[in-house]
Amino acid sequence: MQIGFLEIKWTDILDITLVAFLLYYIYKLVRGSVASRVFLGYLLIYLFYLIVKAIGLELLTRILEYFMGVGAIALIVLFQQEIRRFLLLIGKSTSLTNNQFFANLLGAEVAPEEKYHLKTIIDAAKTMSSEFTGGIIVLQKEDDLGKFAESGDALDAVLSKKLILSLFSQYSLLNDGAIIIDSSRIKAAHCILPIANNDDLPSNYGFRHRAALGISEATDAAAVCVSEENGKISLAIDGKIETVSITELERDLKAYFLK
Repeated sequence: MQIGFLEIKWTDILDITLVAFLLYYIYKLVRGSVASRVFLGYLLIYLFYLIVKAIGLELLTRILEYFMGVGAIALIVLFQQEIRRFLLLIGKSTSLTNNQFFANLLGAEVAPEEKYHLKTIIDAAKTMSSEFTGGIIVLQKEDDLGKFAESGDALDAVLSKKLILSLFSQYSLLNDGAIIIDSSRIKAAHCILPIANNDDLPSNYGFRHRAALGISEATDAAAVCVSEENGKISLAIDGKIETVSITELERDLKAYFLK
């Protein structure tokens, strides 16, 4: 394709599209955090470098080249959490075991509804909400949550609504932190979760919500968070958290675990 004195090939269009797609995903990862302002500043300096180089200011160009080289290393340090999230996002989206066709082809079991006992978890969340009992229920999917379970107290108990309510009771010594559920068993309670650094979260979202969001960013687990202050239920999946009703909670959990 010839536009004036420019000759544009299909590879150029593909190159621009892929770069735009990459920048868009980077923006989504860093949006709302301090890293977003650092990233924007680095882009502005890079644009200034291109302008200076095009004009032909050799000394300033050389200085900016050294700065950009050191800046690239600094960005890796500053953006280590975002880079990890980006790689996790790619890993989760390309995982063969998460794809039903490849799961059947490779002989992996497609999880039936009974495997996750979603009804038990939904009923427990409903009761906790009505009684204003705060807590975080983490549901393991494919990623191993062993290191997070080790931060709490091991239980390896059969999953039941009564046990969940007992663990989060104000009289329980294990009511602080999260419980981790793997299939039909509660692996551990009183677990410490990674905290999300997201400046876009609503002001009514507290420490529990940030912990629920953090585990959903670091793994493919889903986290059900019940607020102690207002009894509202929030669901964190794939690095996103939102307040949901019981109907929406059931719908979203089934869509995520049974698809």
